[in-house]
Amino acid sequence: MCFGAVVGVVLSLIGVAPEAFAARAGLPAGVHTIEVRARPVPHFQASNPGRRRFGKLEYRGGLVLSSADSAFGGWSGLMIEPDGRRLMAVSDEGAWLSAELTYSGDAPSAVTDALIGPLVALKGRSLDRKRDLDAESITRLSGTLDRGSVLISFERNHRIGVFPVVDRVLEAPVRYLKLPAEARRMRPNKGLEAVAVLRGGPFRGSVVAFSERYPGPTARHTGWIWVKDTPHRITLADHGGFEITDAVSLEDGTLIVLERRFRWTEGVKMRLRRLSASSVKPGADLDGEILLEADLSSQIDNMEGLAAHRAPGGETVLTLISDNNFNPILQRNLLLQFTLPGQNTAAKGP
Repeated sequence: MCFGAVVGVVLSLIGVAPEAFAARAGLPAGVHTIEVRARPVPHFQASNPGRRRFGKLEYRGGLVLSSADSAFGGWSGLMIEPDGRRLMAVSDEGAWLSAELTYSGDAPSAVTDALIGPLVALKGRSLDRKRDLDAESITRLSGTLDRGSVLISFERNHRIGVFPVVDRVLEAPVRYLKLPAEARRMRPNKGLEAVAVLRGGPFRGSVVAFSERYPGPTARHTGWIWVKDTPHRITLADHGGFEITDAVSLEDGTLIVLERRFRWTEGVKMRLRRLSASSVKPGADLDGEILLEADLSSQIDNMEGLAAHRAPGGETVLTLISDNNFNPILQRNLLLQFTLPGQNTAAKGP
């Protein structure tokens, strides 16, 4: 979801055209390989480079991502496979990206072997209207990026689709989840911003989704949990006027929620909250523990996507990605990673 004015930028003026990159054989129409440049972000606070602990998290490292491809940017949703080596992202302009993520020690160092393509509708029909393109969150439903499926949530035209993935290529959706009748009340640009599959706990396998900002009282956010394909309402306390931008489940069912606030007087802020697995259930009024809150004194931007995986040492790693609104002059596509100490479980298949 965009905040502020979205500035259209023709990226082909500053780099190599997509056609110059070697194409992988047999790719569907519209899907092609791209080069992704990655500049390290070694310190979360440049003014305090020796600091690694922020709130309850430890900074591992980050990257500023860019590409000459005109579809690259606006990344609003992120998923990473359980070993942290491959990712898939979706943008609010109707594109998906799959790639390899490499590391130097604990820190991410490069994004390689990248594919980019358009999101499509049922039976492969193209999506041409902005209200149909606005993907906001992605989470793994089953399998891997070699052969599996993901859930993608959209706002404006509110829906959550089940999309197969084969050989790292996102295919057409096979179905959409049944939404509750009250979902029709969501405003076009404040809809289904976060979707996750509970990996453990009493409701293992259930889908959880939150509206960015549901109409009505501002004291609580509105979401739903799908139990046996039936959605049930849940709420999350609103502290400080932050809006929900993503969520991810850890292996034990712990739910991590990403929040963002933008005000012209202060710029952008971000926050991560942890909800216990036992608390996430139909009818729940949730609150949760703040893990991290950061402002522009740290290396953040419009943080919209959240994923989790387990590092080789067993520690849980949270990865965040930002939506640059296709405005590379003022904003960045940031990819940041943090360790969650004491939490030795991460996202895993149901």
